[in-house]
Amino acid sequence: MPDRRDDLDSWLDGRIEPLPPPPGTFDLIKRRARRRKYRRLAVTAGAAAVIVAAAVTVPQVVNLPVLNPATATGVGANRNTTAAPSAGASTSSSSAVPYPSAAAPVPPGFRPTSVTFIGTDTGWVIGQAGTPGHCATQYCTSIARTDDAGKTWTGVPAPVTGPADGATGVSQVRFLNLSDGWAFGPGLFATHDGGRTWTQVVTNGLRVTGLETVGNRAFALFASCTGTGAAFAAQCTSYTLYSSPAAADAWTPVGAATSGLTGAAASLVLTGTRGYLLAPDGMLYAGPVDASAPWQAVKQVPCPVGTPLADGQTTGALLAAANAANLVLACASSSAPGTQQAKRIFTSADGGIVWQNAAAAPALGLATSVAATPAGTEVLATSQGIDVEAAGSAAWQAATLEGPAPAAGFGYVGMTTDSQGIALPADPAAGTVWFTFDGGTTWTPSRVS
Repeated sequence: MPDRRDDLDSWLDGRIEPLPPPPGTFDLIKRRARRRKYRRLAVTAGAAAVIVAAAVTVPQVVNLPVLNPATATGVGANRNTTAAPSAGASTSSSSAVPYPSAAAPVPPGFRPTSVTFIGTDTGWVIGQAGTPGHCATQYCTSIARTDDAGKTWTGVPAPVTGPADGATGVSQVRFLNLSDGWAFGPGLFATHDGGRTWTQVVTNGLRVTGLETVGNRAFALFASCTGTGAAFAAQCTSYTLYSSPAAADAWTPVGAATSGLTGAAASLVLTGTRGYLLAPDGMLYAGPVDASAPWQAVKQVPCPVGTPLADGQTTGALLAAANAANLVLACASSSAPGTQQAKRIFTSADGGIVWQNAAAAPALGLATSVAATPAGTEVLATSQGIDVEAAGSAAWQAATLEGPAPAAGFGYVGMTTDSQGIALPADPAAGTVWFTFDGGTTWTPSRVS
């Protein structure tokens, strides 16, 4: 009988042909290997992207966080040969950013010098605050925010700088939305994250004496001045109007017609579609606020522009706009110290081409600021109080102040809507912002604390 082991040995010694793989096996292996390689590359590239992102988001200046509430808070409303400012490289988003995420107290001794609102509820004030020993100097620049029209205030971060002092420091603030804001006068700082961080904008020695915002842009007056101390806007020999997209610090001149303006003071007023610049020589310039065309001279206003106050606020001719075509001009006599001053009110319904002499404002007090509502109400702040001429009326009346009037009267007034407005005492030591909710007839103080 044959030995079957011989068959087994023969089979093992024979040449074995491997079975072919199923169709598509090699393509599948290649695809899997390719995917694995790409994943490795993605991880490597992702790590590099993180490093690059970290590099471009490093702040250009030291940020001022809210200080420890246990020791008080670093916190912060307007008074109102040219070298070109440097164009920044900020690309921060201007989308809404809610802030603050946690309440912090307003520091003691808050002295507001400028106020800005982006609606009826949300606004910011800037000023100096603190007590001796709280800051490196007696006071430090601070900002406070309200989200309920002055019922409560919260301390928020501010630029790391001091009060206006010649060419340095800041005294005023403007916000366009919940993200983009500017602290200025005479320096210039910008935030594009709702005030969490502030970056200084290089102006090459020029001083920012005015700044307003509208749409998606900011406009500012850059001036060459030699005033010292708090009088940063004194002795200015040249003004140039600049503009920048709100979310990027890229400031450029707004046409040659608004460059190199010399003389006394200059003021800036913006509406939803058109902006106005009252030059030191009394010439009114106007143009679109969307950067679609340069601004051009319109016409001389019917009264001279006076010498600016220390903080750049105009005297003699005070300009306001109810809308793109309707302007109000308060012409005041000499601003020498006194308790009375002749005040003529002019209005224009065609953007400053033709001016009409309206009813004279009360003589009591020195005029400091004028505002107008879309409906046509006119409000005038003076060293004695606030006067109002309601829309459709030809007579002025003194506004009712619900509380003791500030000792030096008011230095600024502005109307947010037809019914709501804000005002600041001329003396920051009052520590208050005043509100009206009835079109300027009645005003109530809100203590920033």
